[in-house]
Amino acid sequence: SRPGAAMAASPGALRRAGNEEFRRGQYGPAAALYTRALALLEASGEAAAEERSVLLANRAACHLKDGACRLCVADCSGALELVPFGIKPLLRRAAAYEALESYRLAYVDYKTVLQVDCTVQAAHDGVNRMTKALLEKDGVNWRQKLPPIPTVPVSAQTRWSVPSAAAPGVNTPPATAPRGEPGENVPWGRAWSPVAQTDQTAAGTERARTLKEEGNELVKKGNHKKAVEKYSQSLQLSQECATYTNRALCYLTLKQYKEAAQDCTEALRLDPKNVKALYRRAQALKELKDYKSSIADIKSLLKTEPKNTAALRLLQELNRA
Repeated sequence: SRPGAAMAASPGALRRAGNEEFRRGQYGPAAALYTRALALLEASGEAAAEERSVLLANRAACHLKDGACRLCVADCSGALELVPFGIKPLLRRAAAYEALESYRLAYVDYKTVLQVDCTVQAAHDGVNRMTKALLEKDGVNWRQKLPPIPTVPVSAQTRWSVPSAAAPGVNTPPATAPRGEPGENVPWGRAWSPVAQTDQTAAGTERARTLKEEGNELVKKGNHKKAVEKYSQSLQLSQECATYTNRALCYLTLKQYKEAAQDCTEALRLDPKNVKALYRRAQALKELKDYKSSIADIKSLLKTEPKNTAALRLLQELNRA
């Protein structure tokens, strides 16, 4: 390429090129592009704080994929200094800490994410894993050894809209459930463990979680058929609301609308106000031409989340149908 071409590229263009490389699994080249974009922004100082934060979080994702966990932690910390309480850098740093076996620090980051948005399933799963690991490592008094968990100001607490069925991503933050008190007391145990786990062996629960995560990875790669198999195996061991809604997403993509609707019904049996389940069942029922039931689901969803843009859009389509 021309020597001047690299210099002429804007930070935005470099970031988009980096995202493209990342999607193709080229994490090294992606990181290099993000680094070049950051170098261009260095001089802009405060003006570009948000853009720099995103670039650092993106580069951190490359480091995490390549197993360079300490570099990931450093970039996430840099991103969070520029824009405090960002969910992506917090989750990525937590994952890196977990891989480095710094379970206390990982726990703090996962808990911080739940203060920002108490419906991020990846953070609930992380808290559960860290609690288990810290119990084994530090015994019953493990909480006393934790570093302080920062208090997230209300201004930093986010509301998410429901991703559409086509959106790539089980890990897209779901719509906001009714929020508990921010902080240590978010009642995540009640909202997210619908099945009483007393009669399940710890090993079974652990295996179910692993299978669900394998399913999530397959969805990210676009392999929905294989993901359905993993979710089905997971559900045989532990009936979890999120696993049903994740499998429903796959069924929607595969145009198996009856199965998608059934999975959402199962999820709603476990959690009657689950926004994802209501939204995905409404999508499935619309495809099955059961417009009346679809509208009913959207109206139930809007009672919990009156401003949910995806749901409002779907309701408009249904009213035209």
